[in-house]
Amino acid sequence: MASFPIYTLESAPEQSKPALQSLAQAFGMVPNIAGALAGSPKLINGLVGVFQQVHTGSFTEAQIQTLLLTNAVTNGCTWAVAFHTFLALKEGLDRADVDAIRARRAPKDPQHAALSHLARTLIEKRGRLDDQDVTAFTAAGFEQALVLEVILVVAASTMTNYAGSASRIPLEDAFSEYAWVA
Repeated sequence: MASFPIYTLESAPEQSKPALQSLAQAFGMVPNIAGALAGSPKLINGLVGVFQQVHTGSFTEAQIQTLLLTNAVTNGCTWAVAFHTFLALKEGLDRADVDAIRARRAPKDPQHAALSHLARTLIEKRGRLDDQDVTAFTAAGFEQALVLEVILVVAASTMTNYAGSASRIPLEDAFSEYAWVA
């Protein structure tokens, strides 16, 4: 299996350093996934730009983490599942809901269940939603236009999920209690 270097703020390519700096400020550290993605300045900068859009959109941070955790589970990215479990709990998601998403079940919170279901459906159907998928989402109280914003979150997490799986980065000690097996 190929292993990818995990760059630091000091060792990263110059064009990747501003993105890593931004992530270090947001998380108080450079997550291993970002260190690996820094090997491609285009990818790390694109990722940071897309995530800035995600985190300044219509969804709460708890809703975003519901989406990101669902995407990580659906894509089978073990690093991202652990990381987003940590962040989901930090954002106040109910532990039972987090555990449900990790086990590929619906959370009990109706809006989080609708978000999780739509994200999983988008990934599994490769974006080919039908009217029932959209109706189920809007029935939970979301506007139809927010389907497009869920697509943005799925796109953002696809970059990290695929890169995390391809690079096989190690899980940081800070997230080890949330380790997950696909």
